[in-house]
Amino acid sequence: MTIRENLAEINQKIEEAAKKSGRNREDITLVAVTKTVGAEEVAEAYNAGQRVFAENRVQCLLEKLETTAQYNFEDAKWHLIGSLQTNKVKYIIDKVPLIHSVDSMHLAEEINKCATKKGIKMDCLLQVNVSGEESKHGVGIEEIDRFVEEFTKFDNICLKGLMTMAPFEANECELRSIFAKLHKKYIDIGSQKGHNVNMSYLSMGMTNDFSYAIEEGSNMVRVGTGIFH
Repeated sequence: MTIRENLAEINQKIEEAAKKSGRNREDITLVAVTKTVGAEEVAEAYNAGQRVFAENRVQCLLEKLETTAQYNFEDAKWHLIGSLQTNKVKYIIDKVPLIHSVDSMHLAEEINKCATKKGIKMDCLLQVNVSGEESKHGVGIEEIDRFVEEFTKFDNICLKGLMTMAPFEANECELRSIFAKLHKKYIDIGSQKGHNVNMSYLSMGMTNDFSYAIEEGSNMVRVGTGIFH
């Protein structure tokens, strides 16, 4: 199948899952993860209607921005979804509208510092390790409230939501439980008031589990293999 056909199939599945959760296709943001493909494949996806893309690593993101510049994708947006080291923040602080992977206060402080220097406000998601896997980055679900409270001391970083990655080998029941737990937390935090805390995005679900994630409340899914392979 072509990238255009893959996207059509993914979007159809997103629409079906959205309807099951009482929402519309437009309520869900599809983030196309491009870590294994080049500029030509990105162009194919863009020409098929995809507008939000993402990379896992800072260097790869910078390279993609450079190699796709020839296509003049004026309305394309690039997110950083992978682990971010504090010493790399300065390189992408003004290159992306959303960082999915804030997993420590130390990182949040550095993002705020770099954003302040640039005179911008940086939107971020708090990465949560719901399953407790040692191999996964993120704060524990029991730590979220403390982190949210700490975020309110920053002026140039905005907490726009939560993100998680479920275990790849988890079964449907386990996946739904993980996604439902974080959705509940997302709703709880959303009912609170904070000058820089606004629960707009719940980033859950990848190629193998995004339908379950959407049915359990996700409004942003990160799909790479399903689109490009």
